[in-house]
Parts: sequence; C-alpha cells; structure tokens
Amino acid sequence: MSRRSWALLLVLCGTIFLEGADVAMLGVAVPTIRADLGLGTGTAAWVMSGYVLGYAGFTLLGGRAADLLGRRRMFLLWLTVFVAFSGLGGLATDGWMLVAARFVTGVAAAFMTPAALSLITTSYPQGPARTRALMIYAGANAAGFSLGLVTGGLLTALGWRWVFFAPVLFAVVLLAAALWLVPVDPPRPPRGTGSFDVFGAVTAAGAMLLTAYGVVRFEHGFHGWPLTVAVLAVGALSAVVFVRVERRAARPLVRLGIFRRAAMVRADLGALLFVGSFFGFQFVLTLYLQELRGWSTLRTAFALIAMGVDALLAPTLTPVLVRRFGTARVVLGGFVLATLSYGLALRIGSDWSYAAMFPGLLMTGIAFAFVFGPLTVAATDGVDSSEQGLVGGLLTTCVQFGSAIGISSVTAVYGLAGGDARLGAFRWALTVPLGMALVGLALALYGVHRSRPPKAPSAGAPAPRDERLAAPA
Repeated sequence: MSRRSWALLLVLCGTIFLEGADVAMLGVAVPTIRADLGLGTGTAAWVMSGYVLGYAGFTLLGGRAADLLGRRRMFLLWLTVFVAFSGLGGLATDGWMLVAARFVTGVAAAFMTPAALSLITTSYPQGPARTRALMIYAGANAAGFSLGLVTGGLLTALGWRWVFFAPVLFAVVLLAAALWLVPVDPPRPPRGTGSFDVFGAVTAAGAMLLTAYGVVRFEHGFHGWPLTVAVLAVGALSAVVFVRVERRAARPLVRLGIFRRAAMVRADLGALLFVGSFFGFQFVLTLYLQELRGWSTLRTAFALIAMGVDALLAPTLTPVLVRRFGTARVVLGGFVLATLSYGLALRIGSDWSYAAMFPGLLMTGIAFAFVFGPLTVAATDGVDSSEQGLVGGLLTTCVQFGSAIGISSVTAVYGLAGGDARLGAFRWALTVPLGMALVGLALALYGVHRSRPPKAPSAGAPAPRDERLAAPA
C-alpha cells in the first residue's frame, strides 16, 4: 500500500481505537464519578447503559446512511458530534447531563463506526490488502479497549473529567487528518432517484432502541420483569412492522435479500456470541478482582491487559493463519481457545493467584485475535460497494447487542445466585460466557463444514453447477 493508503488506514483505525478506549475508560471511572456527583445506583448504571442504547439503537440506520448519504460526509459529521458531546460529558455537573451526553455520544458512534468500516472495505481491494486492513482494524479495536482500562485508571487518578477530555484531544487530531485523507464521496444520484426510506428508518430505530432497552434490563433479573417483557414485545412488533415496510418500499433502507447471504449471517451471529462472551467474562472477572479480592482499579486494569495480546496478533499472525488455513478454521480455533479459557475460569477460588489466571487471560486475548478480524472479513466479503455500509452496520449492531446481552446476562445471573461478592455467584455468572462460547463453537464447526470445497466428481459424473455454494465462514 502507498503512504497515503497507510495514513488513511491509521485514521480510520484510530476511530475504532477511540471508541473502544472511550468505553473502557468510562467503565473504570464510573465509581469515582458516582461518588463525586452523588449519583444514585440507577443513574450511575445509565451512564454506561445510555451509551449502549444510543449505539445499538442507531447502528443499523448509521450503516445504511453511509451508503445513501455519503461515507465521508457521515464519518466527518458524526466524528465531530462525538468530539463535541464527549467534551460536554466532561463538563457535566449533574447525572442527567452526563447520561444525555453519553446517549448522544453513543448515537454518534453508531453512525461513525459503520462509516469507517465501509470506508476500509471500499478503499482497499478485496483480497490480501483488504484482509490485512481489516485485521489491523480489529487489532485497533482490541488495543483501544485494553489500553483504555489502564489509561482510564491513570486519568481517573488525575480527575475523572480527563476521561472525557483526553478522547476529545485525540479525536480532534483524527478529524484534522480525516479532512485531508478520507476520499471524496462519489456524486449523489439526481433528486428523486435515491429517495431515503424515512418510514423504514423510523421503524428500524424504534425496533433497535426498544430491543436494546429490553436487553439492558436483563441486568435486573426478575425485578420488574413485566416491563422487560413488554418492552421486548413492543420491540419485536416494531421489527415486524419494519420488515413489512421494507418489503413494500421502492428503495428500502435494508434490502431484505441481503440476509440470504449465509456467510454474512453466520459471521454476524458469531460476532454477537463471541463479543457477548468476551465482555461478559471481562465484567465478571473485574467484579471478582475488585469486590472479592479487594484489588484497586489500576491493579485490576494492569492484570487484564494480558488480554490485549490480540492487538499484536490480529494484524501480524492472524492474516498468515487465514491465508494458510482459511477464515473458517481460524475462527473455529478462536472459539476453541475461548471455550477452554472460560471453562478454566470456573475453578476460581477466594485466593486464586494471578499466575493461575494468566493462561486463561492470554487464551482469551488470542481467541479475540483469531475470531473478530476474520469474522469481519467474512461478513463483508463479496458484498457490492453500494451495500458495504449496510453490512458494516449489521455487523456492528450484532457486536453491540452481543456486548449488551453478555454484560446484562452475567449481571442477572450474578444477582440471582446471591451476589454480594460470593464466590459461588461469580462461578454461576461465568457459566454465561461459557455457554455463549459453546454455541459459537457449534456455529463455527458448521462454518468449517460449509467452507469445505466440493468433492471432485467421479469419471463421467456431471460437474457441480456452481462451486461457489461452498460458502466461506
């Protein structure tokens, strides 16, 4: 790749690094913010949940908007919004101001991230160049989260408002570089030939927001379950309305035929399961170290940084393995490692040494390197450039719902098992990421089966009609 291509990739990867670091740093800082602003438990939880709600609720719309309204336009606009509301979060003096700022920041990420991903998949030709770019993108995502844990601890020690101001400084540099490097959008079609599906956009956002809110409410367990069920039911009804709207729309927001791409659907589901298990595992382990073992925030962050090995392996080792063994087998290997890691974690005790934890943490990081990047390649491979924003939005939606389901589910199980820093409750909570990893492992095995090339026909037998039916993972 040319120097300009590398520079563009660094800017686009910088945005996903920024998003991951932003979430990780805030997760570390919430207890301090709660104490300083005098927030109640519910408001403190919504500082995190508000971001997830905005992100998960609008990612599908954000991905399609990049295709229809221009990738550069959407990327620059929503990166600017991200910068502005991150800064406003640092100026908040009350809980509602902070929650509102985090919600809008999540919405900005929902438009910015799919636009960045689609810029990568349309700026680099399909094949080794795009695969390498996507692996670096996956590594940047992992690095942002891993380094964000440590950085968040250090910045919180200086003052929690720096957790918001530091990303602003980084994002301003990215924005300045993006104005120069991001390619200009192609001319838009004449007015009337590319009308926007407004009703589809409204029903899609409604369905995603309601479903995300219902998922976030899982963390309450059986408390308030009628409301949780009602929200999910209305969300499902909104999804049905959305499908009916899209079937009748002349230019639908989401072409429903895209879901016939079995490889894409498997990749999206695999990402949901893996990310859900990963974040659920990390959340339980953080609670275990801080609540049961009494570790400080900074000590916990340094302990978990072992999982950041994926930032090194994703752009270096993973592309080599994909070229040699294929996407499906590398993903399978990642799910095997994740399953082993979560299974080993069930042995945790009240005096579990870091030496005993380290192999599992390392396997989890390696698993991320083997799964996330290849699944991104599989989800976007072979899709027309006019729908790259859509498939990027679908993948990011699954990632966000996966993280919400993973964290909410382990929280609910932990509470139902007794909570209060009980060892048995931590063990029960760890069965959630293990279960998600096992389902993902089964899906990956099916992907390997589907990716096998057809057997050579025997002499005199007719050749297969289309060998492309051996879909990639």
